[in-house]
Amino acid sequence: MKQADKKTLHPFAEKFRGLYYGMTKWPDLDRLWCNLKNQLDDNWFIYAVGHEVPEATRQADAVLKFVDEIDALLRKEHDEDYCGIVYVDNAETPSFIKIFDPNNLGVSCGFSNNPPLPGWIMSKMKPCDLNAAFPPPKSRQRWWRQLFS
Repeated sequence: MKQADKKTLHPFAEKFRGLYYGMTKWPDLDRLWCNLKNQLDDNWFIYAVGHEVPEATRQADAVLKFVDEIDALLRKEHDEDYCGIVYVDNAETPSFIKIFDPNNLGVSCGFSNNPPLPGWIMSKMKPCDLNAAFPPPKSRQRWWRQLFS
């Protein structure tokens, strides 16, 4: 990404592009959820990427319900010995968690200027529309327009 582009990004989009640590094993994810639950408060945004951007944080009981439900979904639909689809800014004191959809993974690990978007984000920071912040590359947009013209 060009230096000038970074300056125009919404703070949430900048945070999204930051450094994250993968929960590679299921016990890693268990520890993350435990740490989050021990620090749980009413200051979490839960954002289903591709849907309406939340305007308000969720109450702690709703966050807890989401964590329990998403954990069950991940374990059921990502039937692997490893996790590898949840990334966090800090596993001890999380404030930004990316959760990739097991049915739409693409390449969720590694570095890219155009990383795939996760299915869900839990954040202490108010989200912005990531689809608008990171539109497909111009070459892909041109390809799509030419496909049906």
